[in-house]
Amino acid sequence: MPQPLRRLLAEFEISTAQEMGWGRVKNGELLKRAEGVFDVLLTADRQLKYQQNLKGRRLAILVLSTNRWPKVKAKVQEIISAIQSLSPGDYLELDL
Repeated sequence: MPQPLRRLLAEFEISTAQEMGWGRVKNGELLKRAEGVFDVLLTADRQLKYQQNLKGRRLAILVLSTNRWPKVKAKVQEIISAIQSLSPGDYLELDL
């Protein structure tokens, strides 16, 4: 996650996959590990729902339609609202 986005999402406790030592972990294993530690996974991987079985997950997943900074920055309030609205197991795609 770019540092500027971390600053804009300061009300949340944020860690990146790299910071957790999970930089080379594949999606399925990443979801398992994140589920035991985090409430929400924020990603721009729009193929995740096709590549992984998301049923029964306790982890909420928020998928951004892009990771291009100008678009993400312009919609940061929508991202915050989306994160706050999620419940365990939810999957939401946010079109930026």
